[in-house]
Amino acid sequence: MTRPMSRILVIGGYGGFGARLTRRLLAAGHEVIVAGRSADKGAAFCAGLGGCEAVVADRTNGIGMVMARVRPDLVIDAAGPFQASGYTVPEACIAMRIPYLDLADARDFVTGIGGLDKAARAAGVAVVTGASSEPALSGAVARKLAEGMEAVAQVEIVISASNRAVGGASVARAILSYVGKPLRLWRGRRWGMGHGWQELRRVRLAVTGRPALRRWVALADVPAHDLLPAMLPGRPAVTFRAGTELGFQMLSLWLASWPVRWGWIGSLESAARWLIPLQRLTRRIGSDRSAMAVVLRGGRVERRWTLVASHGDGPEIPTLAAAILAGEMLAGRIAPGARDAAGLLTLDQFEPLLAPLAIGHEARECEVIPLYARAMGTRFEALPMAVRAMHELNGDGGAAGEGSVKRGSHPLARLIGDIMRFPPSGDYPLHVMFAEEGGKERWTRDFGGHRFASELSQAGSGVAERFGPLRFAFDLPADGAGLGMALRRWTVFGIPMPRVLGPRIAAREWEEEEGRFRFEVGVALPLIGRVIDYTGWLEPLA
Repeated sequence: MTRPMSRILVIGGYGGFGARLTRRLLAAGHEVIVAGRSADKGAAFCAGLGGCEAVVADRTNGIGMVMARVRPDLVIDAAGPFQASGYTVPEACIAMRIPYLDLADARDFVTGIGGLDKAARAAGVAVVTGASSEPALSGAVARKLAEGMEAVAQVEIVISASNRAVGGASVARAILSYVGKPLRLWRGRRWGMGHGWQELRRVRLAVTGRPALRRWVALADVPAHDLLPAMLPGRPAVTFRAGTELGFQMLSLWLASWPVRWGWIGSLESAARWLIPLQRLTRRIGSDRSAMAVVLRGGRVERRWTLVASHGDGPEIPTLAAAILAGEMLAGRIAPGARDAAGLLTLDQFEPLLAPLAIGHEARECEVIPLYARAMGTRFEALPMAVRAMHELNGDGGAAGEGSVKRGSHPLARLIGDIMRFPPSGDYPLHVMFAEEGGKERWTRDFGGHRFASELSQAGSGVAERFGPLRFAFDLPADGAGLGMALRRWTVFGIPMPRVLGPRIAAREWEEEEGRFRFEVGVALPLIGRVIDYTGWLEPLA
């Protein structure tokens, strides 16, 4: 009888992801001790699996005694959820000089692991968190796609799980813990705020030779929002969205997120006791297909990596990074210290584990022409450099400077300005966040905390700017001195309106002698006069 390669303790080793990881470790020749709360479930799982032993313990009850008794070569925490978990297990591993690994994707837990780095180095053990699809696999893909790019402006990550293969109670509780809650996001070249399970999107996920998936996804709270801006060149904006296969589940959670955002209820965590049984009742609905995509944008390039899993193999993906890193750690190839897994693996290391599965994946690259360049054609290149740079948008951008606002004095002008959320008269620090999606740009102007936004799209050789139901189409007269906007037509709810009743809009952009971008915009209405004038300067944020 050959001696096992190593002895590994897996917390949650018979659970949804833990069971798959345990089988991988056993197949690699390791001996595995499976820890969980139920002796019966542990014994049933290990029955017939050589090298598998079940013990009763979890991360809050008895795990230290088990570690002291069996003295594993490696401890892996696959139990979850990690959203409200402390560092008791990795701290115990450091104290006992046992390497530690987990499948956490909880943002605070993963990004806070560096607090154990000094102790782990002193003990001579490696402590690694986040060995799952996020952030280990997503980080490996993003770094691969970023190769050769001078700067990345935006990263978008999507994961959509098959309804038949979604995670169990721990995954549901992890999601419910942040639904509707504020999330800190790096966008527009500064930190801002989003909300969990909002920013709902319908996405298409496809690889060559396989039917495309169309799924709803929403904003999730994950480590990538902190890790990837610091890891990739250009400090890109990062958005991670996730979802289940069934649209009614996604829309229900989206609707439920609003009372939390509005402060009517504190959290949806208490709803887990009845949402989880409902999810189990619908498990037979849907397909066995899951998908993941990572998209990077920068300069005039978009790079996209997509993975589609069939035949129920999607739940294998979150275990792959842990299986790879377990081997690396046991071989002594991970240096002592505490760190996240986002930068530890390469995409090539996943290939041997992906190959036997019913999984297809591919990378594509395409050219992206910014909105103003598409509309203006060769005239765009004749613009002053500062003006051209402000409109070279691919994904995300931001600029900061100063602005001065003058509001109209007529009562109707004041009312219209308030409805449009224009800032009061005054001088302000100014930040503009640019976001591009589907060929359209959203500009959010922040005058000292007073924000208003509009959406721009192509309108022939000009652009159209939308403020809610109001849409204004502009020609773009331009020369080497700068760029203007001349109103061509306007509509309300898509209905063309007479020009004589329309606003008088004067807008231009130019470059000062020192190379700074300047702008001025004036809006007036017949009989009413000035609604708003605002002017100022901006510099792109690096």
